Amino acid sequence: MINRRDLFRAAGFALAPAPGSDPLPRTEPVDFRYSPLSWQTAINFPDDPYKTLVGERGELRYGHQRGKGIDYFPTVVSFSMRGMEGDGEIVQRLESPGVPIVQTQVERPNAIVELTAFASRRESEGRVDNVIVKARPRSGKLVHVIPVVHVRTRRDLVVRQEGGVTLVHLDSASSPVCLMSNLPMRAEDVADGFRLSMADQEAPACPPFHCILRFPQEGQDAGRLLDGLNKYEDLLGEARWFWRTWKPLQDPVDWKLPGEYGNFLTASGRNILQARERVDGRLRFQVGPTVYRGLWVVDGHFILEAARYLGHDNEAQQGLEATWALQQSEGGIFAGGGTEHWKDTAIAMFSMVRQAELSQDWSYFRKMKPELLRAVRFLVDLREKGRGEDSANGRYGLLPRGMGDGGLGGLRSEFTNTLWTLAGLKALIDAAAAQRLDGFSDAERFYSDLRACFTEAVKKETRVHPAGFDYLPMLMREDPQWGLLEPWARRRPQVAQWALSHCIYPGLLFERGDPVVRGHIALMQHVTQEDIPAETGWLPHEGVWNYNAAFVAHVYLWAGLREWARAAFHGFLNHATPLYCWREEQPVRGSLVARYIGDMPHNWASAECALYLRHMLALEDGKTLRLLAGIGAPELAAGEPYALTGSPTRFGRVGLRLEPLSGGRGWRLEFQRSQGPQPSQVQLPAMLGPAYSFREVKGATAARRDDLVIISPAAAVWSAEWRS
Repeated sequence: MINRRDLFRAAGFALAPAPGSDPLPRTEPVDFRYSPLSWQTAINFPDDPYKTLVGERGELRYGHQRGKGIDYFPTVVSFSMRGMEGDGEIVQRLESPGVPIVQTQVERPNAIVELTAFASRRESEGRVDNVIVKARPRSGKLVHVIPVVHVRTRRDLVVRQEGGVTLVHLDSASSPVCLMSNLPMRAEDVADGFRLSMADQEAPACPPFHCILRFPQEGQDAGRLLDGLNKYEDLLGEARWFWRTWKPLQDPVDWKLPGEYGNFLTASGRNILQARERVDGRLRFQVGPTVYRGLWVVDGHFILEAARYLGHDNEAQQGLEATWALQQSEGGIFAGGGTEHWKDTAIAMFSMVRQAELSQDWSYFRKMKPELLRAVRFLVDLREKGRGEDSANGRYGLLPRGMGDGGLGGLRSEFTNTLWTLAGLKALIDAAAAQRLDGFSDAERFYSDLRACFTEAVKKETRVHPAGFDYLPMLMREDPQWGLLEPWARRRPQVAQWALSHCIYPGLLFERGDPVVRGHIALMQHVTQEDIPAETGWLPHEGVWNYNAAFVAHVYLWAGLREWARAAFHGFLNHATPLYCWREEQPVRGSLVARYIGDMPHNWASAECALYLRHMLALEDGKTLRLLAGIGAPELAAGEPYALTGSPTRFGRVGLRLEPLSGGRGWRLEFQRSQGPQPSQVQLPAMLGPAYSFREVKGATAARRDDLVIISPAAAVWSAEWRS
C-alpha cells in the first residue's frame, strides 16, 4: 500500500508534527474539552436590536459600550439564594442548538436552583427578557429559600410595590421600569449595586418553588406586561414555538448533517442572524453583540459567504452593498479595521467577485465597474506613496507599512496588506476576463508588477525556523520586535499568519508545492496546542485564536491533508462552549498569563464553521470542483447520510446526497448541478476512509487517477458507489 505521508512529501509538503504528537494527528471527538470557562450566550431574536447576553452563571449582561473592554457591562443582573454556602457546581445548556433558551442549574447544599432565560416579543408587549427561577430540594424534604437578585450597577435603584407586583427603576421612579417581579422584593444597597430579596418561600419537590422576573427592553409601560407576568409558562411556550418553527436555512438551500456537525451548523446560522440588525435601511451582518457590533470588511467577507451557503441571498446582497457604501471619494474602503487596514479595499473587491459567483448574477459587479476601478486606482496610488517611505515595504515596492491585524498592531513593515491586495486583484482580473469586461488593463499591470516585487521580497524575508524548516513571517526583518533582548517579549513566528492562510485558500495565490505554502503548513503544524495552532493572534503567550484554526483547516483541506484538516476543525469545535459559540481568543488550559480577548458569540467563527462543513463536502478549487474532500472514517462511522440541496458554487447550485448502502456494504453518492459555468474537472476520492473503494459511476464517464476519480464535468446528474 502506498504510504500517504510519502505522497505528501513527494508533493513537497512539510509534515513536521507538533512536539510530542503522533506523526499524523488523532481526530478527537467533539466534546467541548477546551471550552472557555467564562462565556456568554445571546438569547435575542434574529435581527433584534436588543442583544441580550446570558453569562455562564445565568446572569444577564446589559449595556456594553463599543470601545470598552470585553467585560464592560454597566448593568449585570445575577440570581441566587441566601445561605451560608455559595453556589456550587453550575451546569448550563441550550434547550437545543436552534433554540436559544438558556437553562442554568445551580447546585446548593440542600436545593437545586434552575434558571431559564429567554426573550419574548409579543405584539401586545414588545421586546422583553425573562428569567424563570425555580428551586427544589435535593431530597424529597421541603426546604425554605429566600431568592436574591443582585443588580450590579453604578446607577441608583428605586423599588416600588404596586398591586402585589414589584417594579424596579434605574435612576428614579419616573424612569421606565427595568425589572418586574410577581413576588414582593426589598432592596438593600451593597458595595457594587443592590441586592433585591424576596420573602421566605417554601420549595417542595413537586411543584418546585417558581417565580418570574421580567426585564422590558423598549421602555414600555409595565401595565402591558402584567398578563405575561401572571402566565409566564405561556410566554415560554411561545418562545419555544418561535424557535422550533424557525430555521437558519432559506429555500432553495437545505442541509443534512449527522450528530454534532448538524448541531453546530444550526447554532452557527442562528448566531449569525442573532447578531445581524438593520442599519441605515440595510440588513448588516455584524461580527458580534459587543466589541464587534459593527461591520468589518474581512470578517464580513466570510460571514456573507456563509450567509449565501445558508440561503440568505437577498440579505447577503444587502451586506455587500453595505460594505461598498463605505467607499471613500479616493476609492479606499475602510470599516472597523481602521484606515491603516489597507487590505480592506482589496477584500471588498474579493467579496464582490465571490458574491457574484455564488449568485450567478453579475449585474451588480458590472454596475460597480467604476467603483471597482476607483478602488484599484486607490491601491496603485497607495503603493506609489509607499515607495517614498523609508521602510522595507517601500524598498521592495509593496504596499506601505500598515496594520497587519491578528497580533500585529500599528504601522509595521509587514506582508498581510500586500498579500490580500494580490488576492483581491487576482480575483478581480480573472472575473473581468470571464465576463469580457474591458478597462482592467491597469489592474493587470499593477497585479503583475506587485506580484514580482512580492516574489523578490519573499526571497529575502524567508527565515529558517529553529525546528529546521523555512517559512515566511508576516513581520519583516527590519521590525525592532525581532531584536528585543528578552525572547519572551519578541513576536512569535506564527503571528498574523491568518492573511497567508486566506491567500493560500480561498485566495489561491500559490500552487500546492510552493515553498511559501510548505513553510506555512509546517509552521502551523509545529505550533499546534490543544489540537489547533496556538499563539497566532493577539495573545502572544499561552493563548489560542479559536477560529484561526478554521482558516488553517481550510488550508490543510485544500492541500489534501484530510487528517490534519479534520483534527484542526475538531479542535476548533472543541474550543466552543457547550452552547455552541466561540470567544475570539482564550488562554490554553493551565496558563497563568493569558486572558480572554474579543467578542462572544464571535460570528466570524460561526461563519467559518458553516464554510468548512460545506467545503468538506463540496470544495471549489479554482476551476475544479472537489467533492467529499473532507470525508473519511470518522464522518462515516455513524452510518448516517450527508446531504446538500441547492448549495451555491461558482459552477451553479449543486446538490449531493451521500448515504450508506444496506448492510454496511458501502456508500452511494448522488450528485446534481444546475446551470452555471462548467468546471474544468470534478474530483472524487478513490477511497472513502480506509474501508471503501470506488466501484462505479452511473450517468457520467469516469477515470481513476492515483487516489482520485475524475468525473466528466459535462455531466450534470450522476451517482457513484464505493464498496468495502
